Amino acid sequence: MKRISQPVATELQITEVADREMKSPDGGKALLFEKPTIDGRESAFPLAINAMGSRRRMAMALGLASIDELAEQMQFIMKAKPPRSFGEAFKLLRNGIDLIHARPKHVKDGACKEVIEKFDGRNGTDGMSLLDLPVLKCWPLDGGRFITLPTVYTRDPDTGERNVGMYRMQIYDDRTTGMHWQVHKVGARHGKRYYERGERMPVAVALGGDPACTFAATAPLPDGLDEILFAGFARKKSVELVKCETSDIEVPADSDFVLEGYVEPGEMRAEGPFGDHTGFYTAVEDYPVFHLTAITRRKDAVYPATIVGIPPMEDFYMGEASVRIFLPVFRMNFPEIVDMALPAEGVFHNLVFVSIRKQYPWQAYKIMHGLWGMGQMMFAKYIVVVDEDCDVHNTSEVLFRMCANTDPQRDSCFVKNPSDALDHAPSVANVGSHMGLDATRKLAGEGYPRAWPQLLSMPPEVRAWADANGF
Repeated sequence: MKRISQPVATELQITEVADREMKSPDGGKALLFEKPTIDGRESAFPLAINAMGSRRRMAMALGLASIDELAEQMQFIMKAKPPRSFGEAFKLLRNGIDLIHARPKHVKDGACKEVIEKFDGRNGTDGMSLLDLPVLKCWPLDGGRFITLPTVYTRDPDTGERNVGMYRMQIYDDRTTGMHWQVHKVGARHGKRYYERGERMPVAVALGGDPACTFAATAPLPDGLDEILFAGFARKKSVELVKCETSDIEVPADSDFVLEGYVEPGEMRAEGPFGDHTGFYTAVEDYPVFHLTAITRRKDAVYPATIVGIPPMEDFYMGEASVRIFLPVFRMNFPEIVDMALPAEGVFHNLVFVSIRKQYPWQAYKIMHGLWGMGQMMFAKYIVVVDEDCDVHNTSEVLFRMCANTDPQRDSCFVKNPSDALDHAPSVANVGSHMGLDATRKLAGEGYPRAWPQLLSMPPEVRAWADANGF
């Protein structure tokens, strides 16, 4: 971590410093701005950014030496079968013991309650508001300041099912913000049920605390899987939850800040523009309004932030970790998958590289259509399928295979699918076309009558000789 002790403005300056750091080799360092300034006045709270902006820090955030540790455990659970002996039972218990920690622990108090400020007529200890937080104005044409790393807690009014999502929040004034949950998000689905019932929707926003909870809010979990359960499983430690002061919503007790409030049915307000992870500004659109009813916090709270824009940025490492961890889930559905990558240039949802063990004609298309049907993979505009000997993490190698192994007309397909709400390319918002490219070797059953050529390679013994002789 790099400490920055000089005053730095939350308007554009922190973004410029952080962007340079994020684009340095391996994501650079985490940054702690000790004296962020808001319109020229020093904030009472330091600001941390790029905390998860490297492979090493992303693993550290989950208490791991490597993200692959969690991926291996996910793979074990996916393949676990009923034990047939005491030895197998012990192995299952030993490897599955972390599931015990998945369940959250409910507590009566926590560090996030050290300072409490309510806005219902009872004054708190320091009279702070949203305007006292060092919230960033990230890019010049942004419509205002945006909370960029919030974990938003909502609950289904019918089932009580919890959801934790990450939705940016534009600051409107000292007690209201936008709530940017897009139509495809679970938060929006919960909101729709409250609107239909004509009921005010309780919402809580946690900032900071255990990064496992922050990561869980961004992870592509199967619909219905509780993010808090996943955070506990990842951390091998139950997440302690405490009830909010002004609603029944529960939040992590170790949060730095908790913003309590509600969304009123039918109330919408213009939100944006915002310099987004697509590398472009997203347009102004109407979104629900979040009303603040209380702020609780640690006495020594640190405000967490991130910025998004032209990649690579901090979110690349968070997205890469998600792919590594959930690869066993994809393999459970598609055993032929060898590896998968979402290169930075595709800003997560635009481009997917996947390698497979090809056994029969048109298998690449099976994978394309299968992936488009899995959760957030429905937003993937381009899926490129290659053979198992291609390193999908080497974009140059994938592009070489794509250019060499494809006939554009024969090896591409187009489908209609939902599009990411932030994608400006489709003519109509939220819907568009997706393209799949089969860059695997072609079989006779795919209408390829010629013999497929052999890829150039040097014998292993010659390569070993060159290594041993220092060439």
